[in-house]
Amino acid sequence: MHQKLLVSKYTSIKQLIYGYLIKSLSIDTYKIENICIKDEKIPLYKGRDDTRVLYISGVALWLSKSQNRKTMELASAIASDISGICEDVFSIQIVPPGWIHFELTHSTLVTWLQSLAVGSSGGEWEQGSRGAGEDEVTIDAPCPIPNSLFAVQHAHARCCSLVLLAHREGLIKLTEPVPNSSPAFWSVIAPNPIPWLNCDGVLRLNHPDERRLIAQLVQVIDNIECPDVSGYIKWEKVALNLSQAFEKFWSNCRIWGEVKITSPELAQARLGLLMATQSVLRYVLEENLGVFAPLEL
Repeated sequence: MHQKLLVSKYTSIKQLIYGYLIKSLSIDTYKIENICIKDEKIPLYKGRDDTRVLYISGVALWLSKSQNRKTMELASAIASDISGICEDVFSIQIVPPGWIHFELTHSTLVTWLQSLAVGSSGGEWEQGSRGAGEDEVTIDAPCPIPNSLFAVQHAHARCCSLVLLAHREGLIKLTEPVPNSSPAFWSVIAPNPIPWLNCDGVLRLNHPDERRLIAQLVQVIDNIECPDVSGYIKWEKVALNLSQAFEKFWSNCRIWGEVKITSPELAQARLGLLMATQSVLRYVLEENLGVFAPLEL
């Protein structure tokens, strides 16, 4: 329950880690200036390895001089504080000369994916806890729809049609009636939850194009919920990158045919990833770019 509450409260993985870092740095031991905490300028960036959801923080390198402490010692203290409160949300590693690595566990990743595909109890992201970032993010003007945005709309419509096809063929079961417009989240009766993990508790989605699509979803949600200091995001490029990652996933990761027959749980997990992608594409199209997210084309 603790893990689910954290994930639904902080849909952005980056924001989730910020929350843990701020909590650790707010204790009296570190005497951190409040302004750097309020502005969320703690050094933190997403790793480039798509095979895992990894974030790297140089907070100990940033603070060691002002704290008059050895960098590795400070990094270990911060990591120990966070490990005590984050349970199994992350695996944490200290890397010389003082980097802190946060790798999202498979169990937390599937909770996050499930919330994107079918919604979460709080619904914070859909309602826009930081919304489209009205005060923080400059949104590209949605003037005539360029071909690149049509490609994004096409990817969104493809996601919708594939989910509805899976419903008709009995691979998944959706609440009736089937929506007449693109849904914010899919209402799945079965399987619920989606079988993201295998019997060993490992994510079924381990194809490079599956992991690349997941990495894109993580990055897009970070852009929505936790933009960088500049606050400017090229949403058209963000949407196009996500749609291209989806197209590669769809080209190389089959759902029907032999996969459906021999590995139905893998097919359902891939459908879950497809539903998560649709919900994020819909949000970016409608909220950040101001264009229609079609159910079909």
